[in-house]
Amino acid sequence: QVQLVESGGGSVQAGGSLRLSCAASRYTYSYYDCMAWFRQAPGKEREGVAHLPIGFSRTSYADSVKGRFTISRDNADNTLYLQMNSLNPEDTATYYCAAGWRNGDGLCNSKYWGQGTQVTVSS
Repeated sequence: QVQLVESGGGSVQAGGSLRLSCAASRYTYSYYDCMAWFRQAPGKEREGVAHLPIGFSRTSYADSVKGRFTISRDNADNTLYLQMNSLNPEDTATYYCAAGWRNGDGLCNSKYWGQGTQVTVSS
């Protein structure tokens, strides 16, 4: 029912920018009410990067990306974006688009996942 396909990853120099996209299948509120971006570096635990409750303005970001990353959604075509600026090598990871149901903490308890897109930042 729900398909998420990420794109936009690649290799950039430190200080550069990337915009990740997540193309989602047709949206209904019965499928999910929030979307998010997660990332996982080799040998590291998966971490939430940014969370977006659909239909609400409150977004949530990991402290490590605040002021640099922006999550947004185009409601017209169900596409989720992650604008990443001022990238540094610590941002290197596989980034995953996700969707699920928001919890009381403003985070997205994700059920559906994309295949991931690799982001590599060189110094």
